[in-house]
Formats: sequence, structure tokens, C-alpha cells
Amino acid sequence: MSVQAGNRLSPNHPPPRNGPVGGQGAWYGSKLKNTTDWMYRLSQVEQGEVVDAMRHARKTRDDIAKMTKADFPMPTFGKQLDALRREALHGRGFVLLRDFPVEGFTFEEIATMYWGFGTYIGSARSQNARGHLLGHVTDITDQYDDPSNRGYLSNRHLLYHSDSVDMVSLLCLHQAKSGGLSTIVSSHTIHDEMWKRRPDLAEVLYGPVPRSRRKEIPEGKGPWYELPVFNYCDGRLVISFLRQFIDDAQVHPDVGPLDPMLVEALDLLTELANDPELFLSMDFEPGDIQLIHNHQILHNRTAYEDWPERDRKRYLLRLWLSPSDGLSLPDAFAERYGSVAIGDRGGVVIPGTETQVPLTAL
Repeated sequence: MSVQAGNRLSPNHPPPRNGPVGGQGAWYGSKLKNTTDWMYRLSQVEQGEVVDAMRHARKTRDDIAKMTKADFPMPTFGKQLDALRREALHGRGFVLLRDFPVEGFTFEEIATMYWGFGTYIGSARSQNARGHLLGHVTDITDQYDDPSNRGYLSNRHLLYHSDSVDMVSLLCLHQAKSGGLSTIVSSHTIHDEMWKRRPDLAEVLYGPVPRSRRKEIPEGKGPWYELPVFNYCDGRLVISFLRQFIDDAQVHPDVGPLDPMLVEALDLLTELANDPELFLSMDFEPGDIQLIHNHQILHNRTAYEDWPERDRKRYLLRLWLSPSDGLSLPDAFAERYGSVAIGDRGGVVIPGTETQVPLTAL
């Protein structure tokens, strides 16, 4: 593989972790599926705080994008959110909240409550080239059939990946008629299983891996960059994986075909992610919020069949968030995140991007 000038990893990139990482983050889905330790149900008091905070915020500011944590006073639920955020960042890597208030509220009221939730987790980051700080996860291919659309605007199967931000959250408003399961897997477990089975391939994923920027090219950057899948920084394993972007990078002449060992390592990672012993599936219900740590968890979604009525179609809201107590990242992440400054990194920012909180998917 030939290398574009300036794309090599910096000399101070941390060395590989020689062996498994273990810890609470290395879990197996087969052991978690019969437990509820990873779920948290809001109490009536906490639900009331969410609603009251929303009403307070709407009286204080007209623009959701300008609402801050101070606009959402939630003394009881706020403390719980701090604990749940820490669990996602430093524990299993994910949590599922249930019974978030959605029934009987307008779309804008729900969006405001969800935004308020996000202010307790981190700063919202742009999710696409249009600067959307609030994402709409629903199938709009019948309205806007653009091949450049991301998979979240369709009903197709989304393969295992991590998003380009510290944390991602989804709020379920409507379920699909069938399918649409969210499946997550611990990248720490994948890493450790690779070290047991093929340590040579685990080590390969600590090396530079070319990634396509596709149409999301920041100012002054080229169409591709390099970032390892596995990175061990300040005592923590952090990962970055989206196979499609890796495969797409090969269209650039100065990248060329991938090394066969790298292809074998990526294939083994994918095989492990799809192992029923490793992954955990969950079927979202209205009012469910999934919060995952992208540096620790890979996620996918099964294909789904939707309801014919538009007001019943599967609909989720999404936030990309950068917490103020996030992990240290190697400098190489700046190629995708724009910066490695904790609390102010990640998302999609290209020339001309203006951030906004849209209340529709289009």
C-alpha cells in the first residue's frame, strides 16, 4: 500500500497493547441477555422532572440548539444521568433507559426533552454534512431516494460499525412492524478473543488502516486518511471501525489494495462481531433510550418491515455527543474527529456546514 504524504501516524502514536484488556467492558451477550442490569427505568418523579424541565426550557429559549444544561433543571434524574454516563464511559460501555416520556407530547416537545437529556451527557455534534445536531432515524427512501444517503434513512440492514463521535444515543418513538433489532457487541471482547485465537491479526489492527472520507472532506484534507482499528491510549482500549469506509478507500490510486493480513484481520473481527455468544440484541420500545460508547461498542441494526401508515413508521431520534469527561484519544483520531480535545470533538464538519436542530428528516 502506497501512502499519501502526511497520512502516516504520528511518531507519538501509542504502541499496541500486548495481550487482552479484560475488565467490565469485556462482556459476552449470551451472559447479559437474561439479565436487566444494563437497563434503567425512569421513576414517575424522574419523568415529571423531564417534563417540567422541558417546559422551563421552552419558556427560556426559542431555539432548541441554544438550550444548555442549565435550562433543564432535573435534581433527581440529573444525578442518575451522571451515573449512567459514567457507566457507559467506564463500565460496560452502554445503557438502556426505559419509560422516557413520549406519549401525549408534540414532536417538538419530545425533541426538546431529548435534547435536555443530551445536555447531561455531552455536547451535541453534527451528524451529517447538513449540520444536523438532532438526527432522524427513519426510512425516507420513498420521499428522497438519493444513493448518497446514509443507511439510517433506509430500512436496510446496517452492518457493525462505530460512529465518528464519542457517544451515540437513540430515542425510540415508533417501532417497526417487524425487524429493526439493535444489536451491540463489545469491541473489548472482540479484541481479547482475537488475542486468544490470532494474536498476529490482533496486532495488525493496531497499525494504520486507510479510510475513505467519501463526500465528507474537511477543509485542507485529502479524500482519505489512516487510523488504526485498535488503539491503546492512557490505559484504555479505544476502537474505530466502519468496514465500508475502509473498503471504499481502495478506489484511490495512492492507497491501493489492502494487505492480505489486514483483510484477514478485518474478516475475523466481523466474524466475531456476528457470534451469538458475543453480541446482545434489543428490541426498542417507545420511550427507550440507548446510550453507547463508540470507542468500546460496535452496533448494527437488522433490516425491517415498516407499517404502511406514515404516522406509524419506525422512527428514532439520534444524538451524537462528546462528554466533558471522555477518554484520551491518540492524535490520529483528529483526522476524523477534527480534534482530540475532550468535550469538543467528533461529528461531521465540512466547509459550509451550519449546525441546526431540524424537526423533520428531510
